[in-house]
Amino acid sequence: MNETKGPIARAFDPPKTSFFLFGPRGTGKSTWVRSLFPDALYIDLLREDVRFEYLGRPERFDARVEALPAGSTVIVDEIQRAPELLNSVHRFIETKRGLRFVLTGSSARKLKRDGVNLLGGRALLRRMHPFLASELGKEFRLEYALRFGLLPIVRSSDRPEEQLRSYVALYVREEVETEGRVRRIESFHRFLEAVSFSHGGVLNLSDISRECGVTRRSAEGYIHVLEDLHFSFRLPVFTRRAKRSLTAHPKFYLFDAGVFRTLRPTGPLDRPAEIDGQALEGLVAQHVRAWIDYRNMKNALYFWRTRAGSEVDFVLYGDDGLWAIEAKNTGHVRPEDFRGLRSFLDEYPSARALLLHRGRDRLMPENRILAVPVESFLSRLTPERDPAEAAEWPLPIPPIRSNL
Repeated sequence: MNETKGPIARAFDPPKTSFFLFGPRGTGKSTWVRSLFPDALYIDLLREDVRFEYLGRPERFDARVEALPAGSTVIVDEIQRAPELLNSVHRFIETKRGLRFVLTGSSARKLKRDGVNLLGGRALLRRMHPFLASELGKEFRLEYALRFGLLPIVRSSDRPEEQLRSYVALYVREEVETEGRVRRIESFHRFLEAVSFSHGGVLNLSDISRECGVTRRSAEGYIHVLEDLHFSFRLPVFTRRAKRSLTAHPKFYLFDAGVFRTLRPTGPLDRPAEIDGQALEGLVAQHVRAWIDYRNMKNALYFWRTRAGSEVDFVLYGDDGLWAIEAKNTGHVRPEDFRGLRSFLDEYPSARALLLHRGRDRLMPENRILAVPVESFLSRLTPERDPAEAAEWPLPIPPIRSNL
């Protein structure tokens, strides 16, 4: 059931200069930029009549922008649908000082493929994500997020399950099929189903390609399509100062827990707890990834796995220190749940470790490990707080040492 009462303030802090704002469809980019810049010149390239107007006569864009007073803002929504306009944007940034351009996009593929002008670094790159739990505040419900995800377009619907199915179909039809991104759309449909089983797991393209009946090269290409559409991401292995032999393959995630649940087929042989565990891990991943982007500091997200089998779901490394984070789909924490975290701390003694779980208890088996309820941690994770503040770490944190 939709519980949203009104517009929700986003944690995204916009740059004061021109910027690109990328992110998947349905994350609220258009709503956000229009509410933040109500007096801006707004050009919606999702409207076919507007798109064709500027594709055929780009000088009309130039004339409208030229007439704007200094200090104006120009929003071009879904810029990848008319990338030729970037040449004009670049020229205005160079010659007409005081204008700010906000360029949104749900796909970077066409921009990269056509080698278009990306403004020579004169516009910053930013990303928008699904809602954070901290943005929703008291409206955040963990069970809802695990089932339907946190896409604004889904939360605003009275029928979230139907909306998710329509959303996935829209992506395939408009972003993939219509623009001819893949040659055989039926193979891509099979791939989407097959790759959903890899959500939260190490990506094995050879296995996926065999299951879909395509070449490994095609499967790799499909992964790039998803990443260019901001529909998925991969986490690399954390290897700094590694003393043990580590796995080489990255982990794979779809960008939203609800999208994962929609794509993942289920049957009588599937264990609900396993799928819930994948959804929980993905929900934590999308939160930490969004927090990194919105915090705008030098942090990066990895995972850790030795060839002997020791594993940690997430490793956060950067300006906010070194953190090992494990997500467990359990309401009762057991001693063995800390095994991977302890192995990581043996390797990296300066790190701190969090175990996020579905229960209510806070536990600290030793001064470098803290177990906290996942709902509490996610609800407190804001760009203004570091991981210790979000977890309400009970002990002083030593100064960050850059010895890795």
